[in-house]
Amino acid sequence: MKRLLTIMIWLPATLATLLVSLQTYSQLAQTREMKLLLTAEVHGISLSPSPYLAYAALPEAAQNIRSAVQTGDARPVIIDLYLSRYNSPMAGYGQYILDMAEKYHIDPYLFIAIAQQESNLGKKMPSENCHNAWGYGIHSRGTLCFNSWEEGIETVMKGLEEKFVSRGLIEPSDIMAVYTPASNGSWAQGVEQFHEELTTGNF
Repeated sequence: MKRLLTIMIWLPATLATLLVSLQTYSQLAQTREMKLLLTAEVHGISLSPSPYLAYAALPEAAQNIRSAVQTGDARPVIIDLYLSRYNSPMAGYGQYILDMAEKYHIDPYLFIAIAQQESNLGKKMPSENCHNAWGYGIHSRGTLCFNSWEEGIETVMKGLEEKFVSRGLIEPSDIMAVYTPASNGSWAQGVEQFHEELTTGNF
């Protein structure tokens, strides 16, 4: 009888503990995302895709943040926070980057990580107003520049899809073999580190 009573008490207690643990984990994940979203609100970062400005009035930013929470996609916010954190000239293009990434089936965080590795997110380019933060088409035969960030972002996304993703080259180490074959491995390591920062929100 005592054993039966023990089992009857232990089973509900175990299930309750499991449910509480799962709920706590879920809340922690949401808290991390909300922290990033609230940080965006404090800095007035706009999530709207047009006109791709880095800052906006707080009421508008708050509305955009609520929309992001409802849709469950905080990636444009995280991208803009990351770009703003490092004073990138691409800050404010988070939604556009995501739109192009989905169009060409590119990991947007990988795209940003390459820009961080190649040019410190557009702060170290071959020439002023080159709009090429990815080292794309830059070699001994010449330098490829674009007229705007929109043109640069879409052109490079399309190029990555055609020359890498479509051939199954998705991991930084695989991309490195073609993208920058002279690298001793540091390129892929850098890209992986920056990708992890974006994925975890630890930047």
